[in-house]
Parts: sequence; structure tokens; C-alpha cells
Amino acid sequence: MSAPLPSPELYILPVWPEPVSRPRLIEQLNAGLHRKLTLISAPAGFGKTTLLSERVASNEVAATD
Repeated sequence: MSAPLPSPELYILPVWPEPVSRPRLIEQLNAGLHRKLTLISAPAGFGKTTLLSERVASNEVAATD
């Protein structure tokens, strides 16, 4: 008998009005776009979800230009 898998987060959190700029981390994310997998690992509260939300928001802005 197998245990059910937890459901992943399938929504994008809004970007904070005054986010901390992380250009180096965004560059590293962009560098990993051609790879099959990019692992983002940090303790709780270090801004992993915020970083991804910022990256997705910047991509949406670039796509509409």
C-alpha cells in the first residue's frame, strides 16, 4: 500500500512591493534555463519562493515587451 504524494504548490505568489534585489541569483537561474533541472536549496525563510516569484514576474514583463 503506497502513501499519497503531497500536492505541490501550483500557484505563483505575488512579488513584494519592495523586494530585495538579487541580480546574482537571477543570473544563476537564467544560466540554468538550458538544463533539465535547477535545484534551489536554502533553509526556511531565506526567500526561495520570493526569488522564483521575482524571476517569473521579470520573465512576464520581458515577454510583454
